[in-house]
Amino acid sequence: MSTRAGRQRSQALGQCRRPLYSAGLPQLSRTPREHNSDRTMHSTAGGRFATVIDWLLDSDLSIRWQVMRDLTGAPAGEVAAERARVATEGVGARLLALQADDGRWGGAAWNRGWDSTMHVLMLLRDLGLDPASDQARRALGLVRDRVTWQGCGPQECDGNAFFEGEVEPCINGQVGAVGVYFGQDVRGIIDRLLAEQLCDGGWNCEAPNGSTRSSFNTTICVLEALLAHERAGGRTREATEARLRGQEYFLERRLFRRRSTGEVIERDRKGNAAWTRFAFPTWWHYDVLRGLEYLRSAGVTPDERVAEAIELVASKRDEDGRWPLETRYPGVMPVETDEGEGRPSRWNTLRALRVLRWYERTDS
Repeated sequence: MSTRAGRQRSQALGQCRRPLYSAGLPQLSRTPREHNSDRTMHSTAGGRFATVIDWLLDSDLSIRWQVMRDLTGAPAGEVAAERARVATEGVGARLLALQADDGRWGGAAWNRGWDSTMHVLMLLRDLGLDPASDQARRALGLVRDRVTWQGCGPQECDGNAFFEGEVEPCINGQVGAVGVYFGQDVRGIIDRLLAEQLCDGGWNCEAPNGSTRSSFNTTICVLEALLAHERAGGRTREATEARLRGQEYFLERRLFRRRSTGEVIERDRKGNAAWTRFAFPTWWHYDVLRGLEYLRSAGVTPDERVAEAIELVASKRDEDGRWPLETRYPGVMPVETDEGEGRPSRWNTLRALRVLRWYERTDS
């Protein structure tokens, strides 16, 4: 970012800053309870699984290695060995095999169907494909050297290399997040995102059309990119302050309420999605579980502003101690990752247990 642009941005933010306001939000109906996530039991008619952890471990490698790391405390060497297999077995290997010789998945840098290059790279990041693996290096090299935004965005971006991004911050946030994860140079995207932050602390793809209020959907995509960039050695005072302002945008709203009235936001105005129903993959959509996962990943110390969201997550656990896949966003999945909408979801269960453990450790 140029020095002149940086001064202009600082001046604009100075005009926007105002004291935080939290009045009007309703009080919690009860004190957050201990959720006992690690002791939840699950059994089947055949007695195959003794606990939810056993059920999670009886799954794809991409889930298993994360359960070992985040829930069972397995030795680092065992976790690394299990993670390494994501590149050669299961869902990870199937996704890698779908890449064309021109570097693309789904014939496009981006599309509305979830099987494009950007969407598959997001999924591979979620699976935890090791960026240092030979398979990841080869796949990312093809993307870096051969994929452009031709026909996938505004015409002005047709000649952009994939990791240069396009113009919408929600898309650039996702490209930035996967680029950082896989060791690509996305500094141009990060600089652009920093320049696009709105006065209320978040981001919105509709800002060029006059919107001055941030979008939960866009903001979560950008925050994930900024956090990844920071952790990969891109920490600057400007980027960290921008990320913390965006983080506060969610916390001020208790992750799913209006700041002005305290009312629950029932539906996303753009996609009509319910933020209280949990999907995986989430793609560009925000939901409460995704917001909590970001806060956990960022090392935020939970306070009373997340308590209601935590209670929401805990309330969705079924009698067997598992969480369902409550919704799926319309589109073509390149490879199935769960057993279907309405069925117990290993991905949602893993993510929910991680969040509850993060909260309980602080609460205790």
